[in-house]
Amino acid sequence: MAEIIQRDGTWAFDGSTVRITPGLHRSVPLFRQTYGEIAVPLEAVAGVVFEPERKRGRLRMRLREGADPLLQATGGRLPEPADPYRLLVDVDRSGVAEYVAQEIRHCLLLDQVPPEPAKTYLLPGPPVPVSVRSSDGTVSFDGTQVRIDWSDTSDRVKRATGPRVIGIGDVRRVEWLPNSGYEEGFLRFATREAARSELPPEKDPYALDLWGSARRDLLTAIVAAAVTARLPHPSARSRAEDDERRDAPPRPAAGDPPPADHHDVLLRRLRELGELHRDGVLTDEEFAMTKAAVLRGF
Repeated sequence: MAEIIQRDGTWAFDGSTVRITPGLHRSVPLFRQTYGEIAVPLEAVAGVVFEPERKRGRLRMRLREGADPLLQATGGRLPEPADPYRLLVDVDRSGVAEYVAQEIRHCLLLDQVPPEPAKTYLLPGPPVPVSVRSSDGTVSFDGTQVRIDWSDTSDRVKRATGPRVIGIGDVRRVEWLPNSGYEEGFLRFATREAARSELPPEKDPYALDLWGSARRDLLTAIVAAAVTARLPHPSARSRAEDDERRDAPPRPAAGDPPPADHHDVLLRRLRELGELHRDGVLTDEEFAMTKAAVLRGF
């Protein structure tokens, strides 16, 4: 057993699994404390290094591409302090940190863990149900469907349409960008119906606009990871999309009528927008912009 215990957290390696436990000190970001303990199988690890510095060093783990739904959902955009695969190490524990890194690297060589991208998720992602309250509303996921309940400060277009419920089978991908405190972020669920929507996050009923507390909005990445873990793996999705493009009929020329099912969806969404416009919920400008985005999406 190779183990290092720090105020920032604990790494324990038993030869097959690296168990990462966040510290309880107030300096540990809320995201890491909420995400909790992570058990990383050796086969998911691409490498580990210890970076010594004058005051405090860093122990860093790099995972194989496609192995972790959290990294897949966040696209490497988690702020460094929130990165669960990084451990701050006091200078007097540098020797222990280097020993832990060497033990993991040694086992990677013995087990001949391949560096290539993983073909399936090797970590399970966050457990469900999970629910996070953000600046734009509360997003919940129970393993089968996503539900968004808008806050009082959400755009009136979103509040007028009511809670948004999305079945996991309708989600094509999850898009996430953190709220940095200087620039707003978003959590968007791209569905088959709204895959090409160009609405901004503050008006998109399939997206949470993250503009408030960067510390709390960061927790939406947990929901993003939980949903991503239950979607087809990117490698399988790429193959399926290639097959779909190869077998798909020719795209209709400009001016051709849309397929019947798309036509029904389009009419329903236009009727909803028209009702919101007539009731005074949408201004003329908002109605025109939203209608144009819906038409572009179809």
